[in-house]
Amino acid sequence: MHNLARALVDREGVRAVASFAVEVLAAVLAPPRCAACDAQVSMLAAFCSACASTVQRASAGGIGEGDTLAALVYGGAVARAIVRLKYEKRPDLSRPLGDLLWRALEPDAAAFAGALVVPVPLHPLRLADRGFNQSALIASRIAHRLGAPLHPRAIVRLRDTPQQATLDRIDRLANLDGAFLARRPEQVRARDILLIDDVRTTGATLDACTRALLAAGARAVRAAVVAAVTSYPGGGGGQ
Repeated sequence: MHNLARALVDREGVRAVASFAVEVLAAVLAPPRCAACDAQVSMLAAFCSACASTVQRASAGGIGEGDTLAALVYGGAVARAIVRLKYEKRPDLSRPLGDLLWRALEPDAAAFAGALVVPVPLHPLRLADRGFNQSALIASRIAHRLGAPLHPRAIVRLRDTPQQATLDRIDRLANLDGAFLARRPEQVRARDILLIDDVRTTGATLDACTRALLAAGARAVRAAVVAAVTSYPGGGGGQ
């Protein structure tokens, strides 16, 4: 048993070194740029110093309601980076944004042991238009960091609901009623789920996804987002 434990530790060490080597190589081949303005930055930085001055971290323990953790407050460079990711077709920005979320999750990483990582889905029509699901890209980064399984299609969006930005929380909940469904309930049954999204506004989308997962038999669902809107109304991505 001792030898097995040592082998596992050694394997994790090799994996960490290899992952760092890949990061270094990527930085050499394509020097990292600020996620908000494209200025060149150091290897592990998401933002240049000017943009970083506008970033507000969430309060200790995250912000939000229920079991939702947010890494940052939506605004400034964070909002700009998320808008660029989603609407300027910059899937590469999911990497620094995912790492920012990981830094918030890392202190409690042990709490997610054995969890399945599930992104909030896009409707197929919106996915076809955008070309990627930003939440799935961020979730992939988190799953990699956790060493956890990623289920990018665990839940599906059945209806292409109207944009939520102009709706209050009650109307958002009604707008999303029955909009999500677990594709294969056996994948999530009796499992802990880490639900990932880019932005939380009122929490209506996360609530709807959580209900779909629990209805399929998930044991528990915790949500984590890159950023949360702290004043509403305001455009935060409509979640």
